[in-house]
Amino acid sequence: MNQSQKTRLRIVFAGIALSAVALAASLYSTQIIHGAGYAAKADKQYSRPATTLFDRGTIYFQLKDGTKIAAATVERGYLAYMNPKLINDPTTTYEVVSQFLQVDKKRFLDLAANKNDSYEELAGGLKSAVGQSIAALNLPGIGVVPESWRFYPGDSLAAHVLGLVGEDASSSAITGKYGLERFYQNTLGREGGFGSGADIFAELFSGVKDTVFGGRADEGDIVTTIDPAVETYLEKVLSDTEAKWHPDTIGGIVMNPENGEIVAMASHPSFNPNKLSSLKSSAVLSDPLVENVYEMGSIMKPITMSSALDAGAVGPDSTYDDTGCLKIAGYNVCNYDLRARGPGTTMQTILSQSLNVGAATIAMKMGSTTMYDYFKRFGLFGKSGIDLPNEGMPITGNLKHGADIDIVTAAFGQGIAVSPVQMARALSVIANGGYLVTPHLVKEIDYNDGKTKEVNPPRIGPVISPKTANEVQTMLVNVVDKAFAPGTIAKNHYSQGAKTGTAQIADPTNGGYYPNRYLHSFFGFFPAYNAKFLIFLYQVYPKGAEYASQTLTAAYTELASFLINYYNIAPDR
Repeated sequence: MNQSQKTRLRIVFAGIALSAVALAASLYSTQIIHGAGYAAKADKQYSRPATTLFDRGTIYFQLKDGTKIAAATVERGYLAYMNPKLINDPTTTYEVVSQFLQVDKKRFLDLAANKNDSYEELAGGLKSAVGQSIAALNLPGIGVVPESWRFYPGDSLAAHVLGLVGEDASSSAITGKYGLERFYQNTLGREGGFGSGADIFAELFSGVKDTVFGGRADEGDIVTTIDPAVETYLEKVLSDTEAKWHPDTIGGIVMNPENGEIVAMASHPSFNPNKLSSLKSSAVLSDPLVENVYEMGSIMKPITMSSALDAGAVGPDSTYDDTGCLKIAGYNVCNYDLRARGPGTTMQTILSQSLNVGAATIAMKMGSTTMYDYFKRFGLFGKSGIDLPNEGMPITGNLKHGADIDIVTAAFGQGIAVSPVQMARALSVIANGGYLVTPHLVKEIDYNDGKTKEVNPPRIGPVISPKTANEVQTMLVNVVDKAFAPGTIAKNHYSQGAKTGTAQIADPTNGGYYPNRYLHSFFGFFPAYNAKFLIFLYQVYPKGAEYASQTLTAAYTELASFLINYYNIAPDR
């Protein structure tokens, strides 16, 4: 090492030594000489430990013209807190603060009396103007910090569809708990970003892609198929029907049977995700349209008829001798009114008068193996694939054994159980000409990197021929035009297909079925030969009427009229 290098090295070491001395002097001044002063200042400026402000992707509704409406977003504001150590006159402080905050006086004074604490939360979710007004007061011991939270602008609108967020027990992170919030957690959740409390330099040089500047590559917003105008109207109709018939549960689905897009979907009782403190039971958070399975009753008969026609077991012009009751494996299977229709009873009459003996007869003609195969084609042995969590599995395993009584009762919707969304999916096969679709609630995913993904699940099939679908469509149009009470549902310029279902409810305590409790269901589609919409309605144990035609016909008619007008659907006859 030459003399020049030695000189430069001495200069570097001298600089390091001087810096160390200066740093030591600064630390001595901070900790020893001015320590008490800085501690007092820290008390005055106390706030929560630095954490990332809550962030999450937006969920959008979409109007018929494509306009996006925020359904779940992040609201930003302030949280007000108290440092009891710095409050000398709690009563006066309360009088000032209460002009801006709704805080119980006893609670406030109790918190202020706790002089061993330096931090107590007063109220969160404050609008920016309120938070800034409190900050401007400069009250000793009172302060605000920025805060963000999940907000649902429509309150309870489509609550079961949207779901809600909550704290994860293991990580304390805010994550989706129900509905779309949970199903699309990987897209809506946010990770990384400045201000996370992590070492920024570690993030910058860790080699983890997008951690600092954009989170995961799959983060984004979701655009739903829900039209808020249709959703609002559906929920109004459900509320009106609920008020009249007082069911335990009521729900409805409005779906495009061609592609499975759900434009409205709701269940009552419901909840307001912005006001969870008012919940009486967490059970209301579950979505019965997806999670619960039911014996659906005669609404299953169009599927039985479609299967028998497609299999060639019967033809549209076939007839049989309706005896009013059949003895099957020791069980009596009877029409709802116990009345025989006699020889020459047609296939149309089975649907028009909802005859159990007729459904049983054509099921027996098909045979257990064929009927099992067709019910499987209609999707009745598995989940629908809807993009919501906790979908229930159908209870249809008894059909595998091929017992006559199981086949017969399944033919008219008893002895097997499916969810409302699975039932709506199966009935869409008839409405759309023979294809099995996947019900879904998200139309588009908009990723943070600018890319967009269209959600369009493929159709399966045809699972029945277009000819069969058309034959059953015609039968169901005749049900509407001729079988329903005149004027209650038929429209002069629009063809509609429809069918009701009335199923006995199983008695879990005593076995068998309740003698006076029923599940009512109703489905309809229109225009019948080029269906734009399928409506499915159901209610569990309505009071004061035995048959679904009495309790759900008006609700369906009201919804159908609204959809025709709202979407300006052209007449087809």
